[in-house]
Amino acid sequence: MKILAIGGCGSMGRYAMRTAQNFSSVEKIVIADIDKESAETFARNLNQKVSAMQLDVNDGDALKQAMKDINIVVNTCGPYFKFATPILKAAISSGCNYIDICDDWEPTIDMMQLDAAAKSAGVSATIGLGASPGLTNLMALIAIRELDEVTTVYTGWDIDGISLDENAMQQSENAAMMHGVEQMTGQVKVFKDGIFKMVKPLQKINVDYPGLAKFHGNIFGHPEAVTFPNYFPTLKNSINLAHGNYADFLILKTIMALVNLRLLSKAKAVNLFSLLESKESIQDKPKDIDRPPVMYGFAQGLKNELPASVGVCMTSETGNLDLDEQIKNISMGEITGIPLACGIKMLAEGRINQTGVLAPEAGHIEPSLFITDVFEEISKALGLQIDSLSDSIKITRSW
Repeated sequence: MKILAIGGCGSMGRYAMRTAQNFSSVEKIVIADIDKESAETFARNLNQKVSAMQLDVNDGDALKQAMKDINIVVNTCGPYFKFATPILKAAISSGCNYIDICDDWEPTIDMMQLDAAAKSAGVSATIGLGASPGLTNLMALIAIRELDEVTTVYTGWDIDGISLDENAMQQSENAAMMHGVEQMTGQVKVFKDGIFKMVKPLQKINVDYPGLAKFHGNIFGHPEAVTFPNYFPTLKNSINLAHGNYADFLILKTIMALVNLRLLSKAKAVNLFSLLESKESIQDKPKDIDRPPVMYGFAQGLKNELPASVGVCMTSETGNLDLDEQIKNISMGEITGIPLACGIKMLAEGRINQTGVLAPEAGHIEPSLFITDVFEEISKALGLQIDSLSDSIKITRSW
């Protein structure tokens, strides 16, 4: 299979490409970026399958030309609110399968509306196959399948557990941080009480996660909230949540309030977060055994006609202290880019063959097998034994 990796030398895409170059089902990868020198420099550090080209995705003709003779378009070009839908449209019109790590809910809704066009063109497009969205969706899908009927889905992650890679930290305006500011200000869309609603982000939601003391997450605008209702008609609530220690969220809410009051620009908020991240990165975060999972999917509903809930999480408490430390140090680039690479592999091998525009929980990806693949590839990237992370997914039930 021939891959066009748009933004493939960026802080997320590079991890996907480093992994995908080793797949036997991938015969060619073209790293496409507006910065030709950056694309070429990165490509030279990979194997002979990988080449580079300059591409301005604002040039529609150049975009379609780049997709000639390509089987799979991999899009890690942000910001997604600007580039996701046009690139997907170009892929569909070019007859190319498509995959991305889109983490914005607005373009996710727009791309889902291209489902009929993708089916008509025979194109399989999986959107949001990174960490969150991506792994969180599939963890929640495992939880949902444990129930007879689902009414509530929460996906969530620990905001303190996010570590940016060195490449991202060196950028003056990191895309991930700008995304965070966008999704913590203004209003975001969630599915609540059976309907879609626009709500203020960072509101507290109580989570009765089985096996843990009750904790609260904070609403964070994300695709998971708007995609699950498309596939599970009994759902009443679908919300993405972020959690962390009290001091962190007090700082977050203060900064976001200043942005909402227009006393602080979004760009300056990003710079402030970058400064705080650099300060935190050299300090040890306190260990708290009662903290919620670093990443999880939670489902609530009925089992045998009784109220029930299931939590599926990625744990960093394996009992092996050295391994636990390795897990905690997995970067955002690795935990986002490597799942994307596994999606590329499944597409290239024909294990993803359903056409249309699909979120990860659509049913075309077997969640347990996919997560196993991801952990095997992360183990390889970290230089660990291939089965080192096999016990890193934990399922807890209320019954």
